Amino acid sequence: MSLAAQPDPADYIAMIRRKRLYGGVLIVLFMVLMASGFRTADARNAGGFLDGLHRILDFPAEIFSEAFSNWRNLPGLFVQFIPSLLETLNIAAVSTLFGGLLAMVLAFLSTRGLALWPRLTPLFRRAMDIMRAVPEIVIALVLIFLLGGGPVPAMIAIAFHTTGALGKLFSEAAENADLKPVEGLASTGAGWVQRMWFGVLPQVAPNWSSYALLRFEINIRASAILGFVGSGGIGYDLKTALQWGQGKYDQVVAIFALLLLTIIVVDHFSDRARARLVKGGLGA
Repeated sequence: MSLAAQPDPADYIAMIRRKRLYGGVLIVLFMVLMASGFRTADARNAGGFLDGLHRILDFPAEIFSEAFSNWRNLPGLFVQFIPSLLETLNIAAVSTLFGGLLAMVLAFLSTRGLALWPRLTPLFRRAMDIMRAVPEIVIALVLIFLLGGGPVPAMIAIAFHTTGALGKLFSEAAENADLKPVEGLASTGAGWVQRMWFGVLPQVAPNWSSYALLRFEINIRASAILGFVGSGGIGYDLKTALQWGQGKYDQVVAIFALLLLTIIVVDHFSDRARARLVKGGLGA
């Protein structure tokens, strides 16, 4: 009985050297592109980046110094901006809910071995790629032009992007699901929806819920950013406070403090919820 051929150490070393060479070439190419891009962008600015680098803290210092002088206004400003903060949270929650539901459908339709129409799997995957590729702010600007300002364009834009992002994650989790329950349900005559609902969903629900909670945190930041383009919420108040200039920087600090506190609280509770879902399952 002949022994299997052993790999030649010299070939292995040569392969490692080639990989290191390719990696080094890519790093050098990346650094050259970054340097050339910086020089081009710096040349197009009104002033040189390095020339104004020593003044990078001037604007933040002006904001905090003015807010410190008006520190007595901060408690009242916190209360004043709570409704806008709630609107931002509502935008994030609704967009996460709708985006998550659509992502569930696309995940089932684009997962190999589970898809209802296997030949259309690449089509659904490319659709999710497009949803992830288009930034929320671009969609929001188009919708604001069509629908006008307000929270609805922001909700649709974030839900659109969330569908693509969560759909990809959901599909990857579904690909690792055990197919034996699905095959057992199929042998009893269960339809496709029943096989997905009873055979796959219980397996992937903890991971899917964890991904959705993480996306909710991201969407809070996205909804605040979209306020700058007229999509409502606390981001719009922040834009207004910054535009007013002198005398409004105490509002800027109050808004930033509310956002920071909200993100910390949401991150704390969602982190604990994700750990419980993944480690202990839905019944933990």
